[in-house]
Amino acid sequence: MKEVYIVEFPSNLGLKEPQPGKEPGVKKLPDWLWKNNLHKFIPHKDIIRLDPPKYTSNKDNETQILNANSLVEYAREQAYLINNLLTQNKFPFILGGDCSILLGSAIALKQKGNYGLFYLDGHTDFINVSLSETGGVGGMAASIVTGNGPQKLTNILNLSPYIKEENLWCVGNREYDDEYENEIRNSTATYLSLEMLRKQGIENGVKSFLSQIETKNLDGFWLHIDVDVLNDAVMPCVDSRTPDGLTYSEFNELTSHLFQSEKLSGLEITILDPDLDTSGQYTKEFVANITTTFNSFKK
Repeated sequence: MKEVYIVEFPSNLGLKEPQPGKEPGVKKLPDWLWKNNLHKFIPHKDIIRLDPPKYTSNKDNETQILNANSLVEYAREQAYLINNLLTQNKFPFILGGDCSILLGSAIALKQKGNYGLFYLDGHTDFINVSLSETGGVGGMAASIVTGNGPQKLTNILNLSPYIKEENLWCVGNREYDDEYENEIRNSTATYLSLEMLRKQGIENGVKSFLSQIETKNLDGFWLHIDVDVLNDAVMPCVDSRTPDGLTYSEFNELTSHLFQSEKLSGLEITILDPDLDTSGQYTKEFVANITTTFNSFKK
């Protein structure tokens, strides 16, 4: 088993303000997970933290994206850090942040080789800027890391695409809308909505992903977990709530197959907003589930 390094990226640069003058609370997530014992339950060698540039609610004139220049600066610093860990054969267990933290991870993966991405999220996050109502990279992260979107973000360090589109698996979306879903349907990525995943069976879905990693002889894969993939009843403390979602039983089954794989190179957890879980009840349940499953298979 590789040594685990807990990496904290407390960034909210990819989200719009929930109300004027109020920053998204997801930047408090690493501290909140620490307070709710995640760091205690995940055996780790060390904790590394990289604070982001200052948040603004301004869109970049050139790209119409929120915090575009700050995101580029931050992604480069993140990539340097993750690249170092991967080079030393360590396992980055990353705590976000919003989904825009994927940029740094994806750049590091491209620097190391050819990787797959298992994007587990209640949304596809695969849309063009023109479809985005907010200009937030959090809602287009999967699209950007596969080379779709403004060059400023898709081609940092001249590395576009960070992940080949055909090596992206987008799993768990339940935002059922043709215009929205057609973006991913018309790509070469594999798309498994929540409905499709259940129909196919969780084990079958994950196994076909893992067999593709082997068949294509990829260097490994990255796991992105947006907690809004979970059922709204057990995880309501997210910025974009949608009915339904994976139960913990389904989530644990799915992640257990991924955690067992030797090809899993690292993971990141995003979007849980401490401001929306003041008692900590939902966070505690999440921590209990993910740490138990992770420790069962990553000893």
